[in-house]
Amino acid sequence: MEKGDIFKFVGLIAFFAIMVIICLLIWPYVADIFEPGGIDRVIADVRGAGPVGFLILLGLQFLQIVVAFIPGEVVQIAAGMLYGPWLGALIILMGCVVSSAFIFALVHKLGAPFVQSMVPTKYLEKFRAFEKTGKLNIVVFILFLIPGLPKDTFTYLVPLTDMNMRTFLLLSNIGRIPGILVSTYAADGLIDGRFAESAVLFAVAAVIAVLGIVFQKRIMKFLEKRSHRDK
Repeated sequence: MEKGDIFKFVGLIAFFAIMVIICLLIWPYVADIFEPGGIDRVIADVRGAGPVGFLILLGLQFLQIVVAFIPGEVVQIAAGMLYGPWLGALIILMGCVVSSAFIFALVHKLGAPFVQSMVPTKYLEKFRAFEKTGKLNIVVFILFLIPGLPKDTFTYLVPLTDMNMRTFLLLSNIGRIPGILVSTYAADGLIDGRFAESAVLFAVAAVIAVLGIVFQKRIMKFLEKRSHRDK
């Protein structure tokens, strides 16, 4: 088994272990959720648990990015429901920064063979082409800003370029902020009863994400053409 496969396997085990812990912690409250005011009481209990709930959510966000193919929206929605749009977004962003720094350092230590066994590397040559044009910084920011693109895969590929960690952490995580805020704000709306508002936000985010997935090749080609044209 290659290092990348071992890494993914251990990450998945850790992710599901935390999920089991969460299930065990909330099990006593499951019946209460379906009673009048039950959701509010459960959320109040989680918030009242102090650092425990915070660290569990932070750990889930860390593992979601490190394992790369675990969807991040579920964790973001949970953060918004439990801690509100602003604190929830802050927890998610902290997890993004810590996990991105961890991956960056890991890739620099283990090199390209590790990345090739961990994530698809079809975009690697494009990142290197962007680097040659001097437009890598703006491209990285745009790619992390657009919903639906494989940001967690990009997190493994960018460290193989000459971009330093500080620049990468700044550009990638600022790019993530709008999407995180939309998820946490919409999730908080579900708790506060703003169902129509949350539905619209989720629908818009979903449409943009689907468009990002469908047109990701065209987006990369467009950025590549612009980079060469502006060179």
